[in-house]
Amino acid sequence: MTVLVALSIAIAALATVATWGFLTVGSILIWAAFIGWASFFHCGGDQNALKKTIIGNLFGVIVAWVAALVITKAGLAESLGLPLWAALVVGITVLGVCLAAHLQAFNVIPASFYGYACAFAYLLQTPDALAKLSSPTLGNVLFVVPLSMIIGAFFGFASGKLGGMLQAK
Repeated sequence: MTVLVALSIAIAALATVATWGFLTVGSILIWAAFIGWASFFHCGGDQNALKKTIIGNLFGVIVAWVAALVITKAGLAESLGLPLWAALVVGITVLGVCLAAHLQAFNVIPASFYGYACAFAYLLQTPDALAKLSSPTLGNVLFVVPLSMIIGAFFGFASGKLGGMLQAK
């Protein structure tokens, strides 16, 4: 069996399990898990990629969370207008994400961007998500998005292992 076929079968099987599990649990974001899963393969698909994915995704979520706090709490949205204020904050925080790539732990910029993007997707598409930025619940982007992405990264790791076992047969 070729590597591509083995990995495809493994990913399909585990995507089936993941979808069932996530829809059963209900609080975990399957779309964020799939992005974490893809990030794992983007980072190399090995043990080191698991670490890079989790660190990068988590870093991106944290930076986006800080950006959301600054946008909503700093009080400049009224004087500058929300679109301009949000754009400035996003620009500055994205610059920080990119420059942080000078540090070994954050050197995979796309992994950090995936986390950043997932955080803002959740914040902008989920009713009351911005109101829960300080809430110690799964409704807070700082908890639900990283948890979902970390689970996805582990599904990526598992699918790589399963694909390797299938290929060996």
